[in-house]
Amino acid sequence: MTHAALSVQLSMPRAGFALDVGFDAPAGLTVLFGASGSGKTSVVNAVAGLDPSAQGRIALNGRVLMDSATGVFLPAHTRRIGYIFQDARLFPHLNVRRNLDYARRVTGAPEDPASWNRIIEMLGIGPLLTRRTAHLSGGEKQRVAIGRALLSRPDLILADEPLAALDAARKEEILPYFERLRDEGELPLLYVTHDASEVARLATTVIALEDGRVIRQGSAAEVLGDPHFTPGDIRAVGAVIEAKVTCHHPDGLTELSAGGLPLHLPHIARAPGTELRVRIAAQDVILSREKPEGLSALNCLPGKVAELHTGDGPGAVLSIDTAAGRVLARVTKRSVAALGLAPGVAVHAIIKTVAVAPGDVGGPKG
Repeated sequence: MTHAALSVQLSMPRAGFALDVGFDAPAGLTVLFGASGSGKTSVVNAVAGLDPSAQGRIALNGRVLMDSATGVFLPAHTRRIGYIFQDARLFPHLNVRRNLDYARRVTGAPEDPASWNRIIEMLGIGPLLTRRTAHLSGGEKQRVAIGRALLSRPDLILADEPLAALDAARKEEILPYFERLRDEGELPLLYVTHDASEVARLATTVIALEDGRVIRQGSAAEVLGDPHFTPGDIRAVGAVIEAKVTCHHPDGLTELSAGGLPLHLPHIARAPGTELRVRIAAQDVILSREKPEGLSALNCLPGKVAELHTGDGPGAVLSIDTAAGRVLARVTKRSVAALGLAPGVAVHAIIKTVAVAPGDVGGPKG
């Protein structure tokens, strides 16, 4: 049985709604996922000890950080939590080395050269140590912010929309470091985002919030693969499948095996045999009752309709069970009627190779 590293029961008034959430986060990377204004940042600020109005109970590895029933409220600086903010929040008057060493100097902790060297190497920030923070790129600043949080010797890392201020290229620079923290680190992480691609790529556990309530909890595949779950933006609907790199073709495509089915994607710089997660957006899936011929799309996954969800508009979301895993497809209600789509009906899910972006492909741990 997996035991919770972090246990949260919170209630507090917020603008427009009352926050009332409860969840247990096991070891690994837990994502708080939801639209802007759903209460994600309120939760992490309460966990960090930055909101004295919070009511409820928070425990980390069995240590009570807050319990309003008994009057326990540990100050933020005693909670042993590293916080990575959206905008890095580095000290501009200090160089990178002194930013990284700030928490140790404030607490008076002894130097730990082994931890220092390991974290500097993992984040690749050795060449930056003597530079002023004003001379760093956005991606470099976030790597330094991650290092500063780790070097504070925390029991938990909080990351509040850490990639939101970065462009696509800088996001791709930073995402692998969070994958390494998830896979190689011993610390639990609570990571806030409204980006479904980040959830698919990083999450061990997903806590989905809406209007201050937990509406879904589970693995990335379970939460994102639910056709009834709409994460704020209908365009973000999409499922997660697991696959393994088979080979790289000379025309620039990488072939994966997903449950024994071939899947072709733009080149992925991973060695054959590497296991991956792949997010496939529902809007990029076309359905056919018959095996198609004469199409440019290279990926065709046979399966059966598992569930059908229709809303108030003209669209519908279907979940398709295939040997590769569950795939979602967003089509019109007219297409549902024309093709006679219903649970149990055999279909082929067609996916354009170029529709899967680099940010939708990541490491498998979950």
